[in-house]
Amino acid sequence: MSANGGPLSPLHATNGAHRPGLVPTNNVSTGEGVTVRARIDPTLTVDDVVKQLCVNLKIKGVSTDYALRDETDELVTNDNLRKKIKTKVNLKLVASPSREAKEIIDKLRMRDDKLRLALFSLQKFIREEDFAHHFISQNGLAELVDVIYTFPGNVLAYALSAMQNLMELDYGWSNLDDTFIFKIVQILSSSQNLINVCRPATAILKKLVEADPLAAPGQIPSTSSLPPDIPAGSVYRYGFHVVFEQMRREPGLLETVINRLGSADTAMVQHSMMLINSLLAHASDSRWEEFISEMERLHVRKAVVRLMSSHTIEDLTSCILDFQANIIRVTYRKKTTPVDPQNQPAHDADLRFIWTSSKLEEHIDADNTVVRWRKLGFETEDIEQEFRDVGVLGLDCLKNFVTSDPDFSKVILEQLSRPEKRRCPIGKASNEVVELLSEHWAIFAPGCLCFRQYLDSTSTTFQPFFLDFAKAHSLATHFFIRMWGESGAAADDFTRVAALVRSQVKVGLRSENVRPWHEVEHDFLECEYKAVRDRQMQELEMEDDLLSKVPIRNLRAKIYKESFEFVRQQRIQCLLQGAWFVNALPPSSPANRESSRRPSRPWRFMRLDNALKYLHYVDSGVKFPVRNGLEDLPERIEVATISEIATGTCIAPPGVLRDHNDLPPTSPTGPSPLSFSLLSVHEGSLADQIAPDQSRWADWTDGLNMLRRDGGHVASQETAGFVQALTEIGLKIKLLDLSGEKVEIPSGLTAGPPPANTDFFFSDL
Repeated sequence: MSANGGPLSPLHATNGAHRPGLVPTNNVSTGEGVTVRARIDPTLTVDDVVKQLCVNLKIKGVSTDYALRDETDELVTNDNLRKKIKTKVNLKLVASPSREAKEIIDKLRMRDDKLRLALFSLQKFIREEDFAHHFISQNGLAELVDVIYTFPGNVLAYALSAMQNLMELDYGWSNLDDTFIFKIVQILSSSQNLINVCRPATAILKKLVEADPLAAPGQIPSTSSLPPDIPAGSVYRYGFHVVFEQMRREPGLLETVINRLGSADTAMVQHSMMLINSLLAHASDSRWEEFISEMERLHVRKAVVRLMSSHTIEDLTSCILDFQANIIRVTYRKKTTPVDPQNQPAHDADLRFIWTSSKLEEHIDADNTVVRWRKLGFETEDIEQEFRDVGVLGLDCLKNFVTSDPDFSKVILEQLSRPEKRRCPIGKASNEVVELLSEHWAIFAPGCLCFRQYLDSTSTTFQPFFLDFAKAHSLATHFFIRMWGESGAAADDFTRVAALVRSQVKVGLRSENVRPWHEVEHDFLECEYKAVRDRQMQELEMEDDLLSKVPIRNLRAKIYKESFEFVRQQRIQCLLQGAWFVNALPPSSPANRESSRRPSRPWRFMRLDNALKYLHYVDSGVKFPVRNGLEDLPERIEVATISEIATGTCIAPPGVLRDHNDLPPTSPTGPSPLSFSLLSVHEGSLADQIAPDQSRWADWTDGLNMLRRDGGHVASQETAGFVQALTEIGLKIKLLDLSGEKVEIPSGLTAGPPPANTDFFFSDL
């Protein structure tokens, strides 16, 4: 073998014969600047290739100290060796992962001028399984943690990025303690730290929140209140409760994280949103109320609403939709949490505030009963029972209604000045509006929260009005009071007025992703009673009252869950079958694209493996029949590394769409509406593709979203429409069965009084 590009020297010749031209030639360089050309037999193992290279190049030392990497520093393994030989990739003979790990750890200990370069290499190599194994086994984690404790600035940024990448593994960092977690909290809390420091620190804290024992692979759901046993060495030993205890020691952390939602750095905003979503999704029961109260105090919803109107990067869309889904769960939990002033000081304080703001005096009636809450429009003095159906959500909304209206006491006095039968029951009306808004935004569950999780994942648009639930409640409650007065309603007309409000809620809160708040306010504050009544009568003519009954709504919810799962399985089956796509280009430089040549391999076939863990693919100059299985697909993308499926992001390479009539037309400069990108937090775009048609685009974007670990969202109206259509068809079939048998469907069921004793048994029917 000759340096300087001399004669070819085969590392191995099949059957001892040298057959030029049959085996591709690779350039192999060494650290000493020597480059040789070598024919490598693809049947050899990497160890054998390295051993022969060391012999031919007269490299001192043992061959196990060396390895091969390509020009991008990707490690050559037995899995990818054949491809790199076939494509004639330039190779480098470098230190092996075990030797590289030892050298980097030594540099971490030395803390000299080479530290920054060592950390830069570490954050790249630590993603490799072989390197990570040696780094962890040689106590490299302790050295990395010590660097994080010691250094500021860019050195800290590199160290945190390396730690972030290490924590993508499901082993090796189980000994991170509370001191380390608090250090990360302190780093995040400081507004003085650089963006490149805060980004990886945020990702680390998010990973610790998600490393909950209940989320461990193979963990079987249990009804036990006891935490599951944690195997020795498992990284699933942290979770919300561990992280939040350290967060409580640094009160300014949450405020700083929420403030960063206004950062000009999109990646920083994305990391902050992902951390907030993880905290919301994993909040433990013991700290849930404290955490949610703090988030509400810091106006996190308003910060996200501002993002809805200002963000231009698709990366944030899924984060915002995830936040909406989390707030739906928060709202549902509040609605089902009883008001308990006896044991919850916060509930008692809110009730005292509401009563004090009314400026009324309680009195004793003829039955020697204190009259207080009935003056505010409740039916009884049992305030816990009054809020039974709307829970803490109803209490929060009433408190906000009182706070937002400086004339609240005048409103109450005006009602009390009327004859008792003509008074609008404001307390009862407030709770009814909570129910109407909950129905509008589907904040209910037919027996289990899992239905809500299915319903959440089909939300494809922003819902800023929902995020300001309290403001919508205040507008609708004022509308209720106004309709009561304008219609001359009496006590028996409560249901009729509630129906008017339901109709107005549907109209006033329509198209919330595109309408401004001032139009909503106009609809509720300016709309006249006659117009609302006329519209409601038209609606009643078109809508069967049967569909509004609670049992039917619950039946619809059950069928919706089944329909969603059916469509989800269909989408995943499309991924398992695979499909051809066009390899797309980023739209940043369309002028350069037009002047560039047609790429040599513009087509890509992708297929999901049966384990649902990897997307396997092959790039090709032409489409060809791909066999079943994965043999024809040498490359792969790990599904777990996909953090976002961005849509409408890229353009077609020159000539590809023009040469194929079966592909959709697209703008020569703008992104294709059928394009999508698989984005990674660490590596940017993993793939940029253009689908051949709308159906294939919907199958893959939604199918990949449904596979995501962090609860991705459906991106296409097509999929949402399929789920809705299946739900309506299923509901109609069920209703035909019921109506055919002339079954009377009640509006609700009332539970009777509990048995006086246990001297009874259930009869076998």
